[in-house]
Amino acid sequence: MARTSSPPPDIVAADEETSSSYGLGFRSIRGRFIFKRNQQPQSQQNKDQNKNADRQWRNNRSQQGRVRRASPYVYVLIIIVVFIYALASLLLQSSITSVFIQSESGKSIRHGLKFGSSLKFVPYGLLQRFSQRRGLDQLRTEARLANRAPRLALILGNMKKDPRTLLLYTVMKNARELGYFLKIYAIEDGKARSIWERIGGRVSVLSPDRFGHIDWLIFQGIVVDSLAAKDGTSSLMQEPFCSVPLIWMIQEDILANRLPVYEESSWEHLISHWKYTFSRADVVVFPDYSLPMLYSVLDSGNFFVIPGSPIDVWAAELYSRTHSKYQLREDNGFHSDELLILIFGSSFFYSGVAWDYAMAMHTIGPLLTKYAKRRSAEGSYKFLFLCGNSTDEYSEALQEVAARLGLQPGSVRHYGMNGDTSSVLFMADIVVYGSSQDGQAFPPLLVRAMSFGIPVIAPSLPIIEKYVVDGVHTVTFAKHNPDALLQAFSLLVSNGKLTNFAHSVASSGKRRAKNMLALDCITGYIKLLENVINFPSDSLLPEPISKIQKGEWEWNLFIKEIEQRSDYTSTKEASFLYAIEQDQENLADSTNIFENRTDNLVEDIPSELDWDVLTEMERAEDYERQEMEELDERTERDAGAWDYIYRNARKSEKLRFETNERDEGELERTGQPLCIYEVYNGAGAWPFLHHGSLYRGLSLSKRSRRTRSDDVDAVSRLPLLNDTYYRNILCDTGGMFSIANRVDNIHKRPWIGFQSWRSVGRKVSLSVDAEKVLEETIQDHTKGDVVFFWVRLEVDGRNTGGNDGLTFWSMCDIFNGGHCRTAFEDAFRHMYGLPAHIEALPPMPYDDGHWSALHSWVMPTSSFLQFVMFSRMFVDSLDSLQTNYSNSTTCLLGSSELERKHCYCQILELLVNVWAYHSARKMVYIDPQTGSFEEQHPVEQRKGFMWAKYFNATLLKTMDEDLAEAADDGDYPRNSWLWPLTGEVHWQGIYEREREERYRLKMEKKRKTKEKLLERMKHGYKQKSLGG
Repeated sequence: MARTSSPPPDIVAADEETSSSYGLGFRSIRGRFIFKRNQQPQSQQNKDQNKNADRQWRNNRSQQGRVRRASPYVYVLIIIVVFIYALASLLLQSSITSVFIQSESGKSIRHGLKFGSSLKFVPYGLLQRFSQRRGLDQLRTEARLANRAPRLALILGNMKKDPRTLLLYTVMKNARELGYFLKIYAIEDGKARSIWERIGGRVSVLSPDRFGHIDWLIFQGIVVDSLAAKDGTSSLMQEPFCSVPLIWMIQEDILANRLPVYEESSWEHLISHWKYTFSRADVVVFPDYSLPMLYSVLDSGNFFVIPGSPIDVWAAELYSRTHSKYQLREDNGFHSDELLILIFGSSFFYSGVAWDYAMAMHTIGPLLTKYAKRRSAEGSYKFLFLCGNSTDEYSEALQEVAARLGLQPGSVRHYGMNGDTSSVLFMADIVVYGSSQDGQAFPPLLVRAMSFGIPVIAPSLPIIEKYVVDGVHTVTFAKHNPDALLQAFSLLVSNGKLTNFAHSVASSGKRRAKNMLALDCITGYIKLLENVINFPSDSLLPEPISKIQKGEWEWNLFIKEIEQRSDYTSTKEASFLYAIEQDQENLADSTNIFENRTDNLVEDIPSELDWDVLTEMERAEDYERQEMEELDERTERDAGAWDYIYRNARKSEKLRFETNERDEGELERTGQPLCIYEVYNGAGAWPFLHHGSLYRGLSLSKRSRRTRSDDVDAVSRLPLLNDTYYRNILCDTGGMFSIANRVDNIHKRPWIGFQSWRSVGRKVSLSVDAEKVLEETIQDHTKGDVVFFWVRLEVDGRNTGGNDGLTFWSMCDIFNGGHCRTAFEDAFRHMYGLPAHIEALPPMPYDDGHWSALHSWVMPTSSFLQFVMFSRMFVDSLDSLQTNYSNSTTCLLGSSELERKHCYCQILELLVNVWAYHSARKMVYIDPQTGSFEEQHPVEQRKGFMWAKYFNATLLKTMDEDLAEAADDGDYPRNSWLWPLTGEVHWQGIYEREREERYRLKMEKKRKTKEKLLERMKHGYKQKSLGG
């Protein structure tokens, strides 16, 4: 699996010069990366220290450079340190397996990593996609008609007040201040509910039966905060919600720690399940560069890292309140007058790990020999090394180095990274960061050390200098320069004690660490939102990132949790994972039981004697059956009444006709004047569909059709919908075309209606009372054409009429990228062949009336066929203009990727209003809750405004026949002519040709019958006369 992941662009740019000479493409790392921070006590980790061995690259290379000349004593000392530490590291490497798999060419990826090179995480696929979208820079330069904020949904699996909530809350608060609207859902309630309601309103707690009853299409993007929120994303795995951008934040490593167990247990189906789940996300975001390595087996090219988290600052604050520094030193055998210097490096090991550490020891060697070789009057110095695991190999190697250097016994001690790193950091008086590797993010352990108020000495690496100032927050030194390190150390220590300068640096560093990474983290997530989520035409654009006013974590809302010393670790994710594993185990057990039963059946094979007995039994049964049949033939019996015979015949036919459980729904609708079709595309819409005799589903996809239902398959009725492109751009209108195509075969009722499944999600579908009132009304209404609708055209929850100053066409422009009027006018002009100087945009009134939306209306079937006739010609005209304007992948009616995919949907949704208004149909709004009626735009008030001549049924029928004649003659106006594919092609010539064909067949049949009779008379048998 190729690695296609990357850090944020700014970090990539910073490292291009360093890595240009090595430019390595590498594959995903399989297995655990055990060098990670751990808050658990060291005793809890020692149990698995032998099983979970460190992973490094083993590559023996000769040293590439020479050590600088110095005094003979120092030179010999450095050689000894290099040799012994390299030998100790090689002993450790014997227990470390390679973390990289072989490349396609058969060579190891390690082969390309040279001494001094660095490893970077680069998501090339995501970065390429982001560069193509170019964020919002281009959209901000374009004119835009919009009146609502972009909507974001948050699905929270963690409702505790902990560092993860602090990070997400800070990011989302800044997003809200930039112009995003937030809607928050939670898997369960918790203590953080009150703070979330400050920025997102009421928090909706989702129960399992509500997971599938949310219309996610109203959101421009969805953010999931943890693994525990997985159940809340179940419906997002299905159409039509697969197109909604999803950002999944993974801040925990509990699943990563279980992945090796799954591999060892051969639970490949469980790994595949999680990989499929992760692949649904457009981006999986990690706060640390070690986590993508831990989860690499699940990477499908959507992993991304935004470094920065308050977890280290939180952990340091909490640890310092619950532990005593002097007690820890006493427990570890250190005296109060001893100065503890902690040395650690990067958690990532590279190909030349032995030489890298040897170079680190070369830098630190003079420091050790000066302060740890003998006990002076200035005080006692103890050097603590934090690296690797808490194994004997590390400690023994380090003690051997100390002995050969002649250091004081006990002056050097080793601690493992898999132990309680916070206790080691908290005990230290000075922290020295010894790695020369320039990482992609500021070292987390340095953040924690600074948060403890410990002075830090670090090499002058670009990532260090980006966040801290030398002499203010830390003390830096030139890497690979022992003299610079000694000078930096001397600034912090005098007479065995920390200097005032050291205390000043520690204090400044602690203040700096508290919010040091906040601004970059916030801007990283805001940039990600701009690159991932869709901004439709009616959505306002958020403010640019430069408008962020406060680049700090929201500590004020979480300080009580730290003061109360609340434990922020959670077992919810663990129980969640174990529940899934238990389900898989039960499935495996049931499979094993079935296999065992199969084995038992195999063992119980019938013998030859069993077969002989079975054969005798079958012969006896056959003989008895034949006797009974012969007796029945000889017995006289009455055939019974004709009704009895007919019922038996129908019963046998029904038994043979196994396909129709669907007839039940059809029988329920028998005699009803109305059927409302609910158009849907995907299993995600099933929970929104109705059941009953009034409604019938209309599936735009064969695969998404409901089982055990009599839903109509639109694809089988209109083959055009097999083409994904046209199915997407037509949306619900394609379903209407399929019903109108040979309508007598599917719909034989005087009234027909449609209702969008989305009206149920928006709580505007017909209630039971409204349905009853509607049915009673249409039974009494036998004269005149009327259109009943119950979903009003709205923007941002406000009505379009009157007070908000928006006209019908301005609303249409908002939903169609500002090009609705232009597109409609051009299509209308092309449809009727109007010259350029004649107005071609039908006028729509500006009053307080409502307009229909979401294809939710009812009208007479005859009116519906006229509307479809008009719609087919309009869609064809619109499609011809779209083809002429640009290629098929571009849409002028949308600004976002999702709008371009469903190019004609918005304008076709409003088309019924134009047709009903100008064809003098009565328009009646039904309150979906109460069922009350209110006529809109009365016909009497339309006089002088309607363009009735263009919407006359006779004219439309004539135009339809002209198009049908052209299609019948093969006279296509263009290669991709859409009109013949959208429904029936019929005109008078086809009718006459069919009549002539029927007459020809009739005469041919007559001729053959006459010839047959003559042939029989000529050659047939003639009976002799009786008297002959």
